[in-house]
Amino acid sequence: MIFILGLCYSSLAQGDLLITPSRVVFEGSKQKEEVNLVNTGKDTATYSISFVQYNMKEDGSFVLIEKPDSGQMFAEPFLRIFPRQVTLAPGEPQVIIVQFRRKPDMADGEYRSHLYFRSEKNYLPLGIKNKGKDTTLVSIQLIPIFGMSIPVIIRTGIGKGISTLSNPKLETYQDTIQTLKFTLNRTGNISVYGDILVQYIPLQGKPYQVGTIAGIGVYTNLSRRNIAIRLKNISGKLLANGKLKIQYISNGESKKVVYAETEMDIK
Repeated sequence: MIFILGLCYSSLAQGDLLITPSRVVFEGSKQKEEVNLVNTGKDTATYSISFVQYNMKEDGSFVLIEKPDSGQMFAEPFLRIFPRQVTLAPGEPQVIIVQFRRKPDMADGEYRSHLYFRSEKNYLPLGIKNKGKDTTLVSIQLIPIFGMSIPVIIRTGIGKGISTLSNPKLETYQDTIQTLKFTLNRTGNISVYGDILVQYIPLQGKPYQVGTIAGIGVYTNLSRRNIAIRLKNISGKLLANGKLKIQYISNGESKKVVYAETEMDIK
C-alpha cells in the first residue's frame, strides 16, 4: 500500500492517477472545493473514495490512527464527498466535490482528515488456482493495493501558527555530498505549510540557491519536524567559507512571505 501525504505540488501524481489540488483547506466562508482526477494510465480504473486519519511523525512520515490525540480534531464529521466511487477510462477526468458543513458549536482551531483514493481492481480470487482441474495445487497470490491521499483541513475561529528554524548542521559524505539538517518548529493551534529555500552566501560574490524543498508541512499533532536537504554543488567544490541562509516561505504565491529564517557560518 502506498500513501502520498502532505506533498509538495499543486497537483499530485502517483501510479496512473493525477489529483489536483494536493491539499484542501476550508477557512473563512468557504464551503465547497472541487478535486480533479485524471486517469493517466492505459487501462480503465476504478477508485473508491473515503476518509482516513493520520498523524505526522517528526521525520515527515505518517501513521494511521483511529482516535485523535489530545488537542487534535478530525475534519471528517463535518465533510461530505460525492461521488464516493469513480470509474475512469484512459485520459478521462472526473470532479470530486468536497463539502464542508459548519456547526455553530465548533471549537476554534484546526480540524484535519485525509481524503483517500483506493484502487479497486477486478482481482482473481486468492487460493486455489485452476479450480476444478487439480485441487491439490494451491497458489498464493500477493497483490499490491494502490492508494494515495491528500489532507483536508478545516480552520475555524482564531487560528495562529508560528514557525521557527533551529539546530542547523552541515554534514559531508564521501567528500563530495553535503546535506543540511535542521529542525522546523511549530507553535499555535493550526498547522504550518510552506517551502524551504537554502542560499549560499560566499565571502565574495553574489548569493545563489543551493537547495529547495516544496510543500513542507508540520501538522498540529507535532511541535517540530526534522528536515534534511541535499545541497547542490554548483561550482564542483564543497560549499565553504561563507554562510548558509535557510528560509521557510509561503507556498504557491507570487509574492512570497518569509515565515522563518536562520543563518549558519560554514568554513
